[in-house]
Amino acid sequence: MASGLAGDLTRTKSLDQLNSDAEGGEHKLARTLGPWSLIALGIGAVIGAGLFSLTGIAAAEHAGPAVVISFAIASIACAFAGMCYSELAGMIPVAGSAYTYAYATMGEFVAWIIGWDLVLEYAVGAATVSVSWSSYVTRFLRDSLSINLPPALVHSPFETYKLADGSMAHGLVNLPAILIIVAASALLMMGIRESARVNAVVVMVKLAVVAVVVGVGLFYVKAQNYVPFIPENTGTFGEYGWSGIMRGAGVVFFAYVGFDAVSTAAQEAKNPQRNMMIGILGSLAICTVIYIAFAGVLTGLVHYDQMKGDAAPVNTAIAQTPFPWLRSLVTLGVIAGFSTVILVLLLGQSRVFYSMSQDRLLPGFFSKIHPTWKTPYRSNLFFMVFTSALGGFLPISQLGHMTSIGTLLAFMLVCLGVIILRRTQPDARRDYRTPLVPLVPILGILSCFAMMVSLDGETWLRLLIWLAIGLVIYFAWSRRHSRVGRAA
Repeated sequence: MASGLAGDLTRTKSLDQLNSDAEGGEHKLARTLGPWSLIALGIGAVIGAGLFSLTGIAAAEHAGPAVVISFAIASIACAFAGMCYSELAGMIPVAGSAYTYAYATMGEFVAWIIGWDLVLEYAVGAATVSVSWSSYVTRFLRDSLSINLPPALVHSPFETYKLADGSMAHGLVNLPAILIIVAASALLMMGIRESARVNAVVVMVKLAVVAVVVGVGLFYVKAQNYVPFIPENTGTFGEYGWSGIMRGAGVVFFAYVGFDAVSTAAQEAKNPQRNMMIGILGSLAICTVIYIAFAGVLTGLVHYDQMKGDAAPVNTAIAQTPFPWLRSLVTLGVIAGFSTVILVLLLGQSRVFYSMSQDRLLPGFFSKIHPTWKTPYRSNLFFMVFTSALGGFLPISQLGHMTSIGTLLAFMLVCLGVIILRRTQPDARRDYRTPLVPLVPILGILSCFAMMVSLDGETWLRLLIWLAIGLVIYFAWSRRHSRVGRAA
């Protein structure tokens, strides 16, 4: 019995079987994405509000002007994982990202854990971002267009707001959060090509906004704000000095989270052996340049110590220029940034569940492909309802850390997968090879684990509860219906 259970938990899918499933049958996805579409997906997922918020926080509390070094260090940590993702995405050009890679290397049980875990990164992440999107849209409509939305329709039932007479009232529903989830889901159901085109247009808008802010702000930078470039440590670890730069790297690391969503579209990429590497590493490189340039201008406009406790440091920096219209432009950039993050996260979630359904670890409902749109529309519909309910009715601000811990766990398993496949499948085709294996994957594992350890105990507790729910589902249903198990 024990050996039978152990065999079930460790059964794997072969590379040949994975690639065969991707290219045949009624559940085949259309391969329409080229390298630039994949890069745009990566930028769409990575460049969000983190650019406008985390930069000021890391500079004011930890690194000072040397926050640009923090961004560079964080990008190196992401590059370790990015190189591992690139190798596996080329070898296994199948939807599902880390879930699929785990199934091929570490077995069904670990694959289930990571697939269930990715719900935290994608679905819960999209719901969290939808609430922030709603807040920025409400503010933009009020300040720029003098349109005031009813407060009860922009707050969840668990949130309160102040009435005109000074009393407090509970909201009914966060309607804008629901609407953006529905709009993004509808777009994804209509087709990956259409979704990629809209994402590319919105990405161009948000990059144009960043370029204007950097280009205009550059002329008002004050050299004295860069002195000292690395502030002296206060005697407390993480407060300036080199320890502050490292702590700052841990803070801004989460601004890079999302590039892995590119790998979920591997089954819809043209020439995935070549283009997946370009999409993953290309988007990381471009986002790193953008982050460093933005951080450099921000700390040049305002001295870092003036941004302490500032909820909107970018607006404070823009006030140093004679162009108040830049504030509205920044808000527009944040809205565009959130929009593409939601779109790409929902894309990733639907493809993970599509793959798990293909393997019958989830009901076949999730892998049904629309005959015209060629998308897993039922999976999109399910997460449209699930995610919009989270965003519209629950106070999910505390779930942001859950998104981060889920992502870091996925990164670690992907790095481990590269090491395992180099031993078990040394002769398999690898159009891109991660350099210095096992050193680079080990560095990726260690850097991600270090950041997981830095998260608070409540976040770990929520992760364990979520995984416990997943285990109940696996042993009650998934293990008995597994396609690999039945074939064996």
